[in-house]
Amino acid sequence: MTEEIRNKLYELSEEKYREFNQKLLPGVEHVLGVRLPILRKLAKEIAKDDFRVYLAEAQAQITRDSIHEEIMVQGLVIGYAKMEQEEYRKCLDEFVPKITNWSVCDSCVTGFKFMRKAPDYWFDYLKTYRDSKEEFEIRFMVVAMMNHFVDEEHIEEILSICNEIRHEGYYAKMAVAWALQVCYVKFPEKTRQLLENNSMDDFTHNKAIQKIRESYQVSREEKEELGRLKRIHVC
Repeated sequence: MTEEIRNKLYELSEEKYREFNQKLLPGVEHVLGVRLPILRKLAKEIAKDDFRVYLAEAQAQITRDSIHEEIMVQGLVIGYAKMEQEEYRKCLDEFVPKITNWSVCDSCVTGFKFMRKAPDYWFDYLKTYRDSKEEFEIRFMVVAMMNHFVDEEHIEEILSICNEIRHEGYYAKMAVAWALQVCYVKFPEKTRQLLENNSMDDFTHNKAIQKIRESYQVSREEKEELGRLKRIHVC
């Protein structure tokens, strides 16, 4: 089944879009150039069919070095398929190590809405990645928390986790900055307290403030106040 899907991806690919997409995915070698809406449509079709056969083959045949779109489809199918909790977990345990770029991470994680149905279970699951040495496992955790758990029950722990992350990867740091923007929009006072007193590195701290100030949901007065919290080093 995975071979059939691979052939279909080749048929759906566009050379100009491949060239464009390749520029957005530095370091990713195997990109065909299939647009995300088309990948989503394909994944939905698989999820309505015998998706367990597909996922079993994907687990065995698709690796982190496989074609970008193949990995993307696997993650999207997990989000669209209807499974029991432990089955989802098994699929994620197998899929997450294959994430090697922001596109696969962010596009797939937004579809993992099943996490909202058992928040305690899935939030605890995400926390198992907090000490990972892998850049995109950290990003997976942070982006999933940002998309599905920024609420009254989890906000303080999310802020604490963001403050404690010590990964040097650019995409891990940017995930934290992005998450803090989302947290600020929903919980400005609690997030501002963190921005006023935190142990994040300067890059992540300043990027978080930058992203918050770029939001249309933050007032001009707030943006001016937040600007004063940026760290400036004089050489």
